Formats: sequence, structure tokens, C-alpha cells
Amino acid sequence: MTDPTVPTALRATGLGRRFRSRWALRDCAFTVPAGKITALVGPNGAGKSTLFHLATGLLHPTTGELSVFGATPGSDEARARTAFLAQDKPLYPRFTVGDTLRFGRELNDDWDQAAAERIVRAGDIPFDTRIGTLSQGQATRVALAVAFGKRPELLLLDEPLADLDPLVRIEAMGLVMEEVAERGTTVVISSHILSELESVCDHVLLLKHGGVRLDGDVQRLCEDHVRFTGLADASTGDGLPAGLDRGTVVEATVTGRQLTAFVRGTAPTGDHWITETPSLEELLLAYLRSDDRPTEDTGRDGAAA
Repeated sequence: MTDPTVPTALRATGLGRRFRSRWALRDCAFTVPAGKITALVGPNGAGKSTLFHLATGLLHPTTGELSVFGATPGSDEARARTAFLAQDKPLYPRFTVGDTLRFGRELNDDWDQAAAERIVRAGDIPFDTRIGTLSQGQATRVALAVAFGKRPELLLLDEPLADLDPLVRIEAMGLVMEEVAERGTTVVISSHILSELESVCDHVLLLKHGGVRLDGDVQRLCEDHVRFTGLADASTGDGLPAGLDRGTVVEATVTGRQLTAFVRGTAPTGDHWITETPSLEELLLAYLRSDDRPTEDTGRDGAAA
């Protein structure tokens, strides 16, 4: 269950967005805790970018509601508290770095010039350099400087590090974590690089087929699931133990005679089963590989009940 003592940055109730005959999101209910780093995960087409656009007011829900610190996305209050950085990092290539920061200052009343300049200087980027001549890593740093210069309470990052090499990506993520630690900023970051999320994220929201499949604290979600391996049961047809509740199974695979399964709740008993708590990456991959679609009971800190 959601901890009522933790403030909420984003809250969705019955949220849906339809594009002509296709639902990008449907019947989504979730909360994003304030002051935490939330990983937004899902396959291509799951609705991640749609959710970001709804949170910024660029799109409006077809059904349901989404709030940003209790305010309507796109309202003056929500815009003042939110910064959004997309993968294409929209910067003006003919502007210099200094021009870009001045532009940010003119557009935002609560602009923190010192913080923006500190982020740029830490990357040894000259302020008179044109944006169009920067490397991808440098452009990302400038874009993050603009985002943090706004002093947002909520920072939305839609795959902004996807085009960076691993070392630069780690550096950029470290920059995000430093600023979050200093300001207590809420961050929602979309990424396909699951291995990098476990060490930086407190919360996870997994979208699939336009619905919520996981929503909860990272540690609790991992502890609420079990990965077990052992000899497949040939008498059941699916290899799973006869007494196991199939409704708790996230994913099960049989290779040769060996069964590997992820379940929500308690693993089967017996010395012939090897059980362990899955890592976040293992858990997310199990849900992403699963063919199950969300049900109306998809809930907090777990899969569909």
C-alpha cells in the first residue's frame, strides 16, 4: 500500500489517453512519491512518453485525472514546479551556452543562475560555445543545467541519457543524483537500461499494454517476489508445482527439465527448490517478458491481484 505519510508528487486515478481508435494509457492508477527518484519502465509503445506529456500539460486525459502536487498539469502552479527534459533535448543550436542560460533566466521567475552555471562549469564547457558544436554529453549537461536552473520540485526525464556512451551516462546520472540530494527534487526517469536503475531509484512504475503492472518502493517490490528454480513437474503440463497458485506467477520458463519462475508472494516449499529474492533488473525483465495484461485490480507494490 502507498505510505500516507509520504507526500505525493504525481497521482493518477482512472487515467486514460486515447489517440483515435488506440488507447495509449487506460485505467491507470498510481502515485509517485515526492522527494524520490522513480524509474518509469516499459517497452516501446507502453505509454511512457504519453504519461510525461500528460504530466506537463502538453496532452489532456481522455478519461480520469492526473495531478501534479495536487494541481492540474499545465496550470501556472504545476508549470512553475515542473521541468521536463525529453530525449531530443530541445536546445537552440545557434545560441551560445551563455545565451541559453540567459534565455532560461528570462523565462523563469525563480531561476537559479548560480546552480545552472555551476553545472556547466563542472563540465568545463565555455559559455561562449555554440550549442550546435557541443558533443552529445556536453549538450546533455547544458540541458540539465537549464532544467535544474528552473529549480523544479518535479523533474521529468524522458530517455535523456539514451544517446550517451556509458561513462558520460554515469556522469550525467551522478549529476542528477547530486542535485536531487541537495534540493530534494522529485525525479521521474524513463530508461531502457535496467541495470543502471537499481542503484539510483527508490521507486518504480512499470507500464505495459497501456496499463500499470508495477507501482511501488523498489526494495519492497523485490522482497514481495521470489525467484525459484528446480526440476520441472512433468505432471502439470506447465512445469510448475501442482499446489502453486498460478495467479501469483509472473513468469515461468522450462529449459530442458529445469524450471525457473518468478512469483509474487511465497515460493513452493521443499528442499529441491532453490529460492532467492530477485534483483530489480531480474524482476523488471520478468514482468516485461510476461504476456499477461493488466487487470482492473492492478495494485500498489505488486502485480495484478
